[in-house]
Amino acid sequence: MCNFSKISTSRRVNGILGSKVLILNQNYEPISICNAKKAIVLIYLGKAELIERKNGKVIRSASSNFPFPSIVRLGIYIRVPYKKIILSRKNILRRDGHRCIYCGAASGTLTIDHIIPKSQGGEDSWENLATACVKCNNKKDDRSLEEANMKLLKKPIRPNHITFIKHSINKIDESWKPYLFLN
Repeated sequence: MCNFSKISTSRRVNGILGSKVLILNQNYEPISICNAKKAIVLIYLGKAELIERKNGKVIRSASSNFPFPSIVRLGIYIRVPYKKIILSRKNILRRDGHRCIYCGAASGTLTIDHIIPKSQGGEDSWENLATACVKCNNKKDDRSLEEANMKLLKKPIRPNHITFIKHSINKIDESWKPYLFLN
């Protein structure tokens, strides 16, 4: 029997066990990201199965070897309640990748802009709020896109939890792309 408490606590091992692992529901829907240690425990307890491993890496204990997980799938279907994403400045910035929706700039101070200004009937909604750099926001001012002669690089949409899974990690593992609809 493997005893995870005996796994070395060196920084190197803790860093490796802190690697990101994609968790899929039984129907292969992405539901979360966890660290490798939690994924190994889920596999060991029979609550999840290994779907993808990382480049032949192995975790060794005193008595066992475990393939290093990249993607695991839960053994039973977990009913996940609808994850409503709260409309907030932070979430708009995350949805837009911290880039201006007009020029694509990522440096400098970023603001939130009403695409249709409130003075023209625009409302606070996912589809009407976007990240803008100070320069573009000042250029647009209190005018419509047509009046300001500006265009959106992409249309703002209401995000889902998969959008935020993508944004919550710096680098997406290639094996995750089919499950996050990135192919």
